Amino acid sequence: MRRRAHRTTLTAFLLAAGASAGLTGCGSGQDGGDKASGSTAAPASASASASASSTSASASDEPFAGLTGAEISERALKATTGARSLRMAGSVPDEESGGTLKIDIALDRRGDCAGTMNMDGQGEAELIKTGDTLYLKYDERFLRAQSKGEPQADTEALVSLLAGRWTSMSAAGADAKEMAGFCDLDQLLEDAGGSGDDTPAKVTRGRTTTVDGRPALTLYETDGAERSTVYVATEGKPYLLRFESGSEREPGALTFTGYDEPVPAESPAGEVLDLDGPGGTKA
Repeated sequence: MRRRAHRTTLTAFLLAAGASAGLTGCGSGQDGGDKASGSTAAPASASASASASSTSASASDEPFAGLTGAEISERALKATTGARSLRMAGSVPDEESGGTLKIDIALDRRGDCAGTMNMDGQGEAELIKTGDTLYLKYDERFLRAQSKGEPQADTEALVSLLAGRWTSMSAAGADAKEMAGFCDLDQLLEDAGGSGDDTPAKVTRGRTTTVDGRPALTLYETDGAERSTVYVATEGKPYLLRFESGSEREPGALTFTGYDEPVPAESPAGEVLDLDGPGGTKA
């Protein structure tokens, strides 16, 4: 996976999710006297419920008092990469198609996951991975979009067979590898925690705010002409709560919830089309 060493951790998350997803890798960036930044930009996504709030608290009550943006970044990196599970939702760039992938997936370190995804609004796919089995269900719009350019008869046959129906296959199989990659939290966090020798991006503190009702501190990462925004929890562990990419090449935004919570990955009830089995169907 391509990634410059000084990219934010959440940019790595974006890339990992898009390969089917930051805080600074080592927190070694320097921010000159970076108390409250003058900018108070809030997330563009209304669903994130992040709104900047003016804070009149004394310095002693200030979240992460005395810490630079880079130091807060390092703490958040440690907390986030130590999570046993999480849920990420938002939009990420898909490098293969050049489009935008919307995801909402809960995943854990056992490799289990459950969630949905769609590409540029062209239908939706549901996925569940539990143990060594990957379950997928596609709606008709998704199947037709993915079959673009194929003979009409083949497309109709595919839609008739698969639309709205759960399928299963071995998660280790070649056909499942790409989708199963969405569920690899270990790999996701390993990529996120990587570091390198490049000059770190500059991280500066912003104002306090909330993300989906959770108190947070805004951090701004500047990497050349690109400025991304990160929101870090100020209560409990300093988990990453939201990331908004400032890159024109890799736009996107992700919200993170469900840290260390059980992932609802259970085998679908009812009939499932077994794509690996000779009979093709199992209860």
